[in-house]
Amino acid sequence: MPGEVEKALESLGWRLPEVGKPTGHYVQTVRSGNLLFISAKFPKESGRLKFAGKIGREVTVEQGIEAARLAALGVLATAKQAVEDLDRIRRVVQVEGHLAIAPGFHDAFDVMEGASEVFVKALGERGKHTRLAQGVDELPQNACLEIQAVLEVE
Repeated sequence: MPGEVEKALESLGWRLPEVGKPTGHYVQTVRSGNLLFISAKFPKESGRLKFAGKIGREVTVEQGIEAARLAALGVLATAKQAVEDLDRIRRVVQVEGHLAIAPGFHDAFDVMEGASEVFVKALGERGKHTRLAQGVDELPQNACLEIQAVLEVE
């Protein structure tokens, strides 16, 4: 039975994606005490990368915002796999976004609002977090962005 966080996501029309398996010698999550560190997530839909290329060139700001939402949902899906119930999240502590951007693109902060929106709308005050929005030249698989997070959990 879905908890309150999942019900909030469903009411917004957002669904948690399936969590893929790591493709190297790393794990999806590491828990240290009450902190849950989540490996970077790409904007995937049905297991496939939805937005490829550089934001500000092949990917519009609006598509980048949607990509950030998808990656944030991937973070929550991975958290659910680790702690079984998203209602066990006490706080989203930190969110880091690395965005593949075209030269001269200066709106990475606006794009990352898509991810922040997911956390705040799903978790309320517990979803408010510190954030990094960093532009980079390239990302694996030509993804337009990746998001990783640190959560405090029960």
